[in-house]
Amino acid sequence: MEKTFTILCPTDFSECSLNAIEYACKLGEKHQAHLILFHVLNREDYLKLAPRDPEGKHQLDFVNQKLRNLQVAVEEEGIKNGLKSCGIALKEGKIVQDTLSFAQEKKVDLIVVGTEGMNELRENIIGSRSSRLVEQSDRDILVVPRKVFFKRPRKFVFASDYLEEDKLAIQKVVEWAAFFNAEIDLVHVSSSHKAIDKILHMTMVDEIKPFVRYDKINYVLKSYRDDLALGLENYLQVAKGDILVTLSKKKSFFDQIFSKNLSKKMSYFLNKPLWVIKSF
Repeated sequence: MEKTFTILCPTDFSECSLNAIEYACKLGEKHQAHLILFHVLNREDYLKLAPRDPEGKHQLDFVNQKLRNLQVAVEEEGIKNGLKSCGIALKEGKIVQDTLSFAQEKKVDLIVVGTEGMNELRENIIGSRSSRLVEQSDRDILVVPRKVFFKRPRKFVFASDYLEEDKLAIQKVVEWAAFFNAEIDLVHVSSSHKAIDKILHMTMVDEIKPFVRYDKINYVLKSYRDDLALGLENYLQVAKGDILVTLSKKKSFFDQIFSKNLSKKMSYFLNKPLWVIKSF
């Protein structure tokens, strides 16, 4: 029996998490997936939602009702368009830790999470919940900024660093792109203009093409004198990419761009969803 694709969408009922739910629902329709709306009870967040109940006496009922309301809205919109089902789950504990453990327990294929974007990440991206989920998750994760509303993606920009794993990761990107009849730009950003970069690029293209059965894919090599993050951000804007895709593996492009030393650079990309591929 074929396993149903499962999407986990943590929500704190904020605007940014509602945008994430919309993305999760639309992707769930394409995957014919089971979508789980998940909330971790947290007193600090609850007080923002219900300041008249400082002792949290009605917290459980309050959160359950909000989850059910979201579930009904998702089912009304999503089931008729291909979403298989939508469930809800509630736990009390630590948001990042319990989200990740729940994802493992349910064998989730994709986590879709919202982020406040520049406001949340400007000062301390590594300390933010969404970035810690990205760092610690062993599941693919899609980060959706607060002010980014769903639109059918026309172009995926896959940032490649010529890793062997890219040959497997690109197949996932092709699947998503095919859902929306979208283009793919497989782009390598270099900080030099050396001839060896062009040779490596051509070699990688020749190696990866047999793994790709998709017509709408472009292989791009770009060089920038500034750091790689700025170069990639520039390309994403100029190429009008809708979703940035990167592979998170040791010594990968993701680690170069989003390491702790360059952590604030992630804020450059938060006007577009970021899909971090973790597994194959």
